[in-house]
Amino acid sequence: MRGKIIRAVGGFYFVWSYEDSHTYQCRARGIFRKDSFKPLPGDDCTFRLTQAQDVEGYVETIDRRRNQLIRPPVANVDQALVVFALTSPEPNLSLLDRFLIEMRRQGIPAVICFNKKDLAGEERIRELTQVYSQCGCRVLPVSVLKQEGLETILELMKGKTTVLAGPSGVGKSSLTNYLCPEAQMEVGSLSVRTERGKQTTRHAELFAIGDDTFFLDTPGFSSLELRGMKRDEVKEFFPEFTEYEPYCRFQGCMHIHEPECGIKSAVEEGQISRARYDSYLQLVQELSDVKR
Repeated sequence: MRGKIIRAVGGFYFVWSYEDSHTYQCRARGIFRKDSFKPLPGDDCTFRLTQAQDVEGYVETIDRRRNQLIRPPVANVDQALVVFALTSPEPNLSLLDRFLIEMRRQGIPAVICFNKKDLAGEERIRELTQVYSQCGCRVLPVSVLKQEGLETILELMKGKTTVLAGPSGVGKSSLTNYLCPEAQMEVGSLSVRTERGKQTTRHAELFAIGDDTFFLDTPGFSSLELRGMKRDEVKEFFPEFTEYEPYCRFQGCMHIHEPECGIKSAVEEGQISRARYDSYLQLVQELSDVKR
């Protein structure tokens, strides 16, 4: 039978069947362990039932992956819906920038969903929408609580596998419950002391919500390390720099200490977001420290 792995827990792989839309509990064949290959949620596979009428079986083969994420551990993603709150908690834009870079490195389009628009001022919404539209992302201000803007999200997800990602406490689990009520995700509250979300999602799981339409809610994260990246590669992942780089005096300008830099001038003139530029500087410094 043909299927898609939707969850992996304790050595078991739960496979959603393309033939009958049922989910079967499977183990992986020993050949995967021998080859040190670990099946992931999102993998398309063939599986065989132990007996014809059984609900258990074995994963036989895994199709070649189009892509693979380390965090969250998932394969064959068509797009990422990156969920951050506009307020309560205040968005960690540096963390958002890192996630956008990681998605771009993987060749996965990212849509930014800014939740809790009902609690934020119009000026703040316009500011963040403008900044992140400028870097090539579609931006959707929504209110999961008020169910505003959620139909647009559903339309964007049709026929795709979408990963929901973002910090804890921003409304991902509430959005999951809207998209797939039978998921019954536990909704967490904010920690009063840290104003961070209490993590409610403990494993990666795909949910089927239509014809060839899946989404994955993931455990919230508070940090993201960009592995294997060089300091002089960072600027390539800030698309809003491209327009102003021809005005840099030096070829290969890093946009930090060089004189007559088109990027620094654009920041001073308000054409490039200072927060995005500061995020760029922070990443370059971190990668410089790693190299040393």
